[in-house]
Amino acid sequence: MSLSSQLLPMFLFALAGALTPGPNNMISAGSGAAFGFRRTLPQIWGVTVGFAVMIVAIGMGLGTLFLAIPYMHQTLKIVGSLYLLYLAWKIANAGGPGAGAAVEKPMTLLQSALFQWVNPKAWTIALSIVPAFTTVGGDDLFGEVAMIAAVSGIVAFPSLCLWAGFGALLARLLSTPRQQRIVNYAMAALVALSVVMLLL
Repeated sequence: MSLSSQLLPMFLFALAGALTPGPNNMISAGSGAAFGFRRTLPQIWGVTVGFAVMIVAIGMGLGTLFLAIPYMHQTLKIVGSLYLLYLAWKIANAGGPGAGAAVEKPMTLLQSALFQWVNPKAWTIALSIVPAFTTVGGDDLFGEVAMIAAVSGIVAFPSLCLWAGFGALLARLLSTPRQQRIVNYAMAALVALSVVMLLL
């Protein structure tokens, strides 16, 4: 099966992973509501770049190491869950778009990129998409992996923008301080809920 013939199924696979609720999407929506769309862009870029790097690393052999050490998966779940709870607390305590207290700083590009390494959903998708669209013993493994990383990045960016835009729109529609607190609490609860989803 040629690489070009795999583009559509690869795109659909990546789209399903990118659009469905998960930690990255919940963080984007919560950050959009709490900090505004523009201030959420570094988080969106961080996920896009960080996940593409993860795809390349797994495609080049890191996935085998991950599967060979069973307790690593549980460790990642615990670390990722604790970090998500911390982010939920930050979102719940944010004062709305444009506010400037220290507790209200959204995730940076680097933080978001590094978060992919403790995000169990990112690992699950990456460990599924790489073997599905690479050829065992093929002559162009790097080309195949690079294509998967590119498609994943192309799909992830607009998907996260949609979630962040939804959060930002919700915050604008509910613009009084009390309403914004409710939005922040709701978004924080969704991020915390993603922790429950990871542990089930």
